[in-house]
Amino acid sequence: MKKTNTATTAAAEQAAWWLTPSPSDAKPLGLSAVEAGAKLAEVGPNLFRDRQRQALLLQFLSRFKNPLVILLLVASAISAFTGEITNFVIISVMVLFSVTLDFVQEHRAGKAAESLRHSVSVKARVMRDGKPVDVPVTDVVPGDVALLCAGDMVPADGLLIEACDLFVKQALLTGEAYPIEKRPGDLPADATDLQDADNAVFMGTTVISGSAKMRVIKTGTATAIGAIADSLTRQPPPTAFEVGTHRFGLLIMRLTVLLVLFVLLVNAFLGKPWLESFLFAVALAVGLTPELLPMVVSVTLSRGAMHMAAKRVIVKRLSAIQNLGSMDVLCTDKTGTLTEAKIRLEQHVDPQGQPSERVLELAYLNSFFETGLKSPLDEAILAHQNIDISAWRKIDEVPFDFERRRVSVLLDKGNGRLLVVKGASEEIITLCTHYEQQGSDAQLPLDPASRARIHEQHNALEREGFRVLGIAWREVPQNHPHAVVSDESELIFAGFAGFLDPPKQSAGAALAALKDSGVTVKIVTGDSDLVTQHVCAQLNIPVLGVLTGKDIAEMDDHALRIRVEKANLFCRVNPSQKDRVIRALKARGHVVGYLGDGINDAPSLHSADVGLSVDSAVDVAKEAADMILLDQDLQVLHDGVLEGRRTFGNILKYIMMGTSSNFGNMFSMAGAALFLPFLPMLPTQILLNNILYDVSEVPIPLDQVDSEELRQPRVLDMNFIRNFMLVIGPISSAFDFLTFYILLTVLKADEALFQTGWFVESLCTQVLVIFIIRTRGNPFKSRAHPVLVATSLSIALIGAVLPFTPIGHYFGFVPPPAQFYFILAALAAAYLLVVELAKRGFYRWHANYGKSRRASRR
Repeated sequence: MKKTNTATTAAAEQAAWWLTPSPSDAKPLGLSAVEAGAKLAEVGPNLFRDRQRQALLLQFLSRFKNPLVILLLVASAISAFTGEITNFVIISVMVLFSVTLDFVQEHRAGKAAESLRHSVSVKARVMRDGKPVDVPVTDVVPGDVALLCAGDMVPADGLLIEACDLFVKQALLTGEAYPIEKRPGDLPADATDLQDADNAVFMGTTVISGSAKMRVIKTGTATAIGAIADSLTRQPPPTAFEVGTHRFGLLIMRLTVLLVLFVLLVNAFLGKPWLESFLFAVALAVGLTPELLPMVVSVTLSRGAMHMAAKRVIVKRLSAIQNLGSMDVLCTDKTGTLTEAKIRLEQHVDPQGQPSERVLELAYLNSFFETGLKSPLDEAILAHQNIDISAWRKIDEVPFDFERRRVSVLLDKGNGRLLVVKGASEEIITLCTHYEQQGSDAQLPLDPASRARIHEQHNALEREGFRVLGIAWREVPQNHPHAVVSDESELIFAGFAGFLDPPKQSAGAALAALKDSGVTVKIVTGDSDLVTQHVCAQLNIPVLGVLTGKDIAEMDDHALRIRVEKANLFCRVNPSQKDRVIRALKARGHVVGYLGDGINDAPSLHSADVGLSVDSAVDVAKEAADMILLDQDLQVLHDGVLEGRRTFGNILKYIMMGTSSNFGNMFSMAGAALFLPFLPMLPTQILLNNILYDVSEVPIPLDQVDSEELRQPRVLDMNFIRNFMLVIGPISSAFDFLTFYILLTVLKADEALFQTGWFVESLCTQVLVIFIIRTRGNPFKSRAHPVLVATSLSIALIGAVLPFTPIGHYFGFVPPPAQFYFILAALAAAYLLVVELAKRGFYRWHANYGKSRRASRR
């Protein structure tokens, strides 16, 4: 209740500030930079919720919530209570070191990722010191005057001062799918409640067409969307990678519980000291738990994000990096990716295909006076030739939308009014009843024969690669006050405007590189199939199948799922059809990326596994995307795909190490409890072994990934990981039991020497096998990162010399005889050789198994 009152009070204060007359009313529109800064300090940033992070100390202390950490601290406290001060100190220090290591690495990764996200934050255009400037949305304050145009997200709640054909989509707040027209109006009596005001616009809604100026009334949690921010800012559904890591954690947890219970029961049955048994079981649980997995994932993903930033790809959501590496289908628009996005008006012809200045004039009038969603085609028309339009005055317009695919403007020249319509040629022609003939003032009826000739002229232009717009007009009465959709009928067809957008030279090579990397590119465009096929021919892209928007509209979802597999061109599709294509591909089991930059791309960006946009995209597209490409180039995207696979490969290395040699060693410890009269390793020794092994794995995010690993998309396959564990884990245990035999029978080891000898052997084999597991190929040819090599060898050396140091005494170590180290060298070499042979056999079996499964599916 208190929270609600606070939000209401904040809203009232913000509204009251705007209603209070002040000398600033006489100043230029908007605020000064000084006033805006003071207001920002007073009301705070324009955020749904307070995103200030916890203090670093609280973040650090929160790491101790881990159940295993708590269990270890309880165990150390019990040790202190029973007089085992050495155990207490050692356990406490190692827990502190482990938690600190995890915290520091993840904190650094988080800061790096956050700075990258801020670099592509959504901006708002506001009036400051009488001039329009772009500021981060978070810096918008009450009293600002914001400028809105098509494609913008409304930066705050406010009231319209001016508006021209403004249509806003409010589905986020109201659930209404269709845009609503907004017009300026009087200030409501109660400015704290804007919900019922016709001239109010709300934070987070999207401008579909038109333009406006708005006075900001409420920001942050005081906005309408702020009231439901909790539901809007919930975490998105987990990705396939996040689900996989969760399943991996559950697998390890089950194994941990089984082994710990087994050890406790055996030690209780053998009558061993309960405190030592308890500490041993807890240490065993820690040894089995992949406690560095969150850190390795975070650091690896953030490092991948920084590498991608260097290649001009900004990552907004870190987990999307792995999805990009797993992506096997990329859907992209044609303009700007396959073409240069430097559109030029090349032809303006009448219905007979003859050059026509009349067509150019009508197209220019339409584009000049249009205030809605201006496209690159409008810019090309206006840049082609400067035409004097001073005699014309705009009365109204029907803005462009993606269902009608046209825009109409109502103009007045003093002696009459003219409705000029421009849009998709096939749509325009169907609305016409007559057509112009050059050199004659008469309008001829559009009979079936003339329609066929005009359609053929349209197709001929498209076959030459022109993107074609139809231009039409009609006279209306002098007193005709507004333009409405129903006016777009009985038009007179004037001709075509033909545009060229040259193919991008780098696109062909980039598409070939993506194909070689196992990524299928499908073109999803609102453009004509003839134009798209012409571009594909110029870029040597084979056309495997074509689906048009008309075809898709006639299919149910089941039929579409079958057809999307073979088709690679989807032409003349509207936003909802684009979204259906994406969802159909996902239903077929593909990991789908979508590259788009327009308002109509937002649904598809949400639906795709990886939403990709560009820095020049409209706000709503950038907000929906997971990654932002600073260069609209498929080659940049291919580099991002490879970086995603490198990131995934390094994460998988840690997981495979944790489920093979590490698991084998812990299993050996549990098995040794069956026949040894003493613990095979002291609890503090297990913890030390675990922490040293973890340190050796910290540089994994820096490691190189073999080129073979980058050739195809990969997903986190728990069956693969489980099978690998079942092959490598028993080998580790077999060599452990061989070590037990040598220690007991050859070296006649007592309790202390046995524990020391196995500690050294266990640590050396765990650390050295990293170089075998980290690559599918020959470990001598696949070079590990120098830091990983140095760290791993240093840890192995530390483990070998530790028993000879004063510190070793506190851990219960004794110096082994020289003979032991010769045996250790032979055991380690034999272990690495056997693991290498088993690894190669496993990958051969896995490859053959995968081929047979794919063949059975066919």
